[in-house]
Amino acid sequence: MHTTLHKPAPTRMIATGEATAILPTETTPPIKVIGTEAIRDTFDDVCLQQAINSRLAPGVTDVVLNPDAHLGYGAPVGCVMVSPTHIYPGPVGVDIKCSMSLLQLDVPADVIEDRQTRRALISAICQRTPTGAGKGQRSVKKSRPVNRTLGKQLVVEGASESVCQQLGIPVDWADRCEDSFHLGHDETRDALGNRLEVLLAQRHMSNFSDKMSQLGSYGGGNHFGECEVVHVGDDDRSRSVAETFGLRDGKVAFLSHCGSRGFGHNLASGQFKTLQHKFSKWDIPLPAGDRQLVYAPLGTSEADDYLDDMALGANFATANHLLINALVLEAFQEVLPGTTGSLVYFISHNIARKEIMDNRPTWVHRKGATRAFPAGHYALRETPFADTGHPILLPGNPRDGSAVMVADAGAEQACFSVNHGAGRTLGRRHANRVLDQATIDKEFEQHDILSNCRFYPKDEAPAAYKDFEEVLRSVKTAGLASEVARLKARFVIKDASKADD
Repeated sequence: MHTTLHKPAPTRMIATGEATAILPTETTPPIKVIGTEAIRDTFDDVCLQQAINSRLAPGVTDVVLNPDAHLGYGAPVGCVMVSPTHIYPGPVGVDIKCSMSLLQLDVPADVIEDRQTRRALISAICQRTPTGAGKGQRSVKKSRPVNRTLGKQLVVEGASESVCQQLGIPVDWADRCEDSFHLGHDETRDALGNRLEVLLAQRHMSNFSDKMSQLGSYGGGNHFGECEVVHVGDDDRSRSVAETFGLRDGKVAFLSHCGSRGFGHNLASGQFKTLQHKFSKWDIPLPAGDRQLVYAPLGTSEADDYLDDMALGANFATANHLLINALVLEAFQEVLPGTTGSLVYFISHNIARKEIMDNRPTWVHRKGATRAFPAGHYALRETPFADTGHPILLPGNPRDGSAVMVADAGAEQACFSVNHGAGRTLGRRHANRVLDQATIDKEFEQHDILSNCRFYPKDEAPAAYKDFEEVLRSVKTAGLASEVARLKARFVIKDASKADD
């Protein structure tokens, strides 16, 4: 990471409530912080300095630090950064539209109690959805091949009816997406088609066909597929909201975390190089001297190119998630004939979205942050979630579970955003150095959680992440969102490779 502390970062935030605080800067309104005192103690000085650098960057009107915040690329992972005039690639990151999705199955929990059944499901899924940084559909037996022509179509169209039909994805799943497709900078598909042709002539996109073969795969690092049992809260609101979401208490669900794979990484890396070269050539001052905070003013050709590239990567990520869910359902049907499933929701946590805030259009950059629109929000009109708010999918860890939440009115104070999970507390190298493999594996055995890994990756162990209960308590106490259901893991599909995001 390039971020440096040019002067000591504030070591003390000013509490404004049990789970809220502010982080002052010298020249702007303060940064909003969501987190209990215990959570705020997890923010190190570099994370705080990145937040301050982001708040002081040109055109930025708001920055929010969420409970999962930690060192990121220019801006912290676990932050929201808002600008009506500038676009910033750093607070989107190299894994464009890294996202969560949840598939609800009609399988009762007791059907997968048997370890042999779960092993069969792991095998069936891994025969369809490969893991690993460079792995694609060609590396598995029961793949869903994606040729160059279909690849070009899906990165332009996203989860269109035609794309879904060709990939064997239920067309109505597109209605359960935060965004089932993304348009170009001028809000047309044509802009994306034109931009794609320009990109395909460039050297860093010479491997386009290979990257398209990664559709329907998880990748490495913190990406995963996880078989869950749904436990809906026992209060009236939780039961009512769960019914709208399509959650089924006591039934099996499947939670997935991944993004735009190598294609998104190529796009983002190309953009960073291009913008950094521009800043260097014209001797443009970098925010806090950090090359990872390069930006482009909206309306410039540089901003248009970035928005187009981000949309292309986001469309890949959307099709990737939906295909993974279709393949997972197919695997369950192979092992447990007659299984049916429906998509609960698909939602991003690495994206810049054009939204209305304070009665004007603005770009909300969510880096490791999840959109949180409550009931009655204008953007949910004519969706299934207009009267409840949409599902928020928050992964915790296999031991402590994950959560499905719904936004409350207080989400507005955090730019209608919440965290994207627990957030790291140990860096990967540190975790690999200090955590004990035998202890990790014993913990999984004690909780009867199976995995496709011979040894569960130490840098992805529950102990490498923040206390999930305290993270959730921060969100609830701050009035941002309420828990609807807890998801308890029964098996995990994982890879020990370096993280994609």
